[in-house]
Amino acid sequence: MTDFVQLHILASYPPSNLNRDDLGRPKTAVMGGTDRLRVSSQSLKRAWRTSEFFWDAFSEHMGIRTKEMGVVIYTALTTGRKLSEVISGEEQTQPSREQISEEKSLEWAEKIAGVFGKPQSSTKKNPSSEKEGEDRSKELKKLKIEQLAHITPEEVAQIDSVLERLAAGNEDIDIKSEHLLQKQHTAVDVAMFGRMLADSPAYNIEAAVQVSHAITVHSAAVEDDYFTGVDDLNKGEEDVGAAHIGEFGFASGLFYIYVCINVDLLTKNLSGDDRLAKGAIRALVEAATKVSPTGKQNSFASRAYASYVLAEEGKQQPRSLSVAFLEGVEARDVMDESIKRLTMTRENIDRAYGDCSDSKYEMNAYTGKGSLEELLNFVSS
Repeated sequence: MTDFVQLHILASYPPSNLNRDDLGRPKTAVMGGTDRLRVSSQSLKRAWRTSEFFWDAFSEHMGIRTKEMGVVIYTALTTGRKLSEVISGEEQTQPSREQISEEKSLEWAEKIAGVFGKPQSSTKKNPSSEKEGEDRSKELKKLKIEQLAHITPEEVAQIDSVLERLAAGNEDIDIKSEHLLQKQHTAVDVAMFGRMLADSPAYNIEAAVQVSHAITVHSAAVEDDYFTGVDDLNKGEEDVGAAHIGEFGFASGLFYIYVCINVDLLTKNLSGDDRLAKGAIRALVEAATKVSPTGKQNSFASRAYASYVLAEEGKQQPRSLSVAFLEGVEARDVMDESIKRLTMTRENIDRAYGDCSDSKYEMNAYTGKGSLEELLNFVSS
């Protein structure tokens, strides 16, 4: 049977705007008939997978999510640099192979990028595209694909091997037979959060990690911050008004976040590398407890660690404990009441359905119970 690790996290954020909607205001949702603050799962996952906890530990096992692989390939061909160097943004280095002409580079970059998605040039025709002397930036835009594609390190290496042969003068290459798309990989972020390739569904990867939208355990209202900027050189001799006037929304709250990790699927996605899977789980949990979305951080400095984490392990069907907060918490000590509700809900569900996990571990930074190191050892044991 499948082994699961589940995390129930409570994290408190002061006034902030972590994740904005289309109007620039904090995202919200209605739950239990009351308005709550919300941070989308996409925002959380991006903050975690781009955190130093992942990149320090798995720099060689991280994919790249982009529409611009064709542009990067073009740059590698025309400069004679390795593809990995261009992707990483390393400072300009000496060419390690022969440089390819711009026209040939455009042709091959479009062919290779097309393996990972439909080129924008196939659907977005530029009226001036047939004119001689077309601006190079317009040509490069054709190399972008329509949808974000998550590309693994193994695929990057395979692409670079093709570029190496092109630089050596071998143009007798059939891109379709080069196996640029690969099912076997060791990309931690792709294994965790999956990928979808609309034009090549056989290479889709099912996410091994599910993340809920973070929702406040209590009702919350978005407020408006009206602010002004003063010109330091304005001495008030003619105009004493503000040089800038602005307004944006903010709010604060205690958020509940639920994470479910399918350990067996994660290991399978990582080509059966159990050690890498355990390390990935540790990095994910550390990031989930320490890393905040970066929205408006310079304005609010709203970074926060998780105050409480309940981790569970077992082969039983996973379930969220969000029902604990269907009725918004109204108490002087919101954190204490939320922890009580969370643990009581878990116990009640266990009584009704039987034990929903084989073991659990609690880290309560609010009361000083447990430690992150013990939590990490538990989830990766």
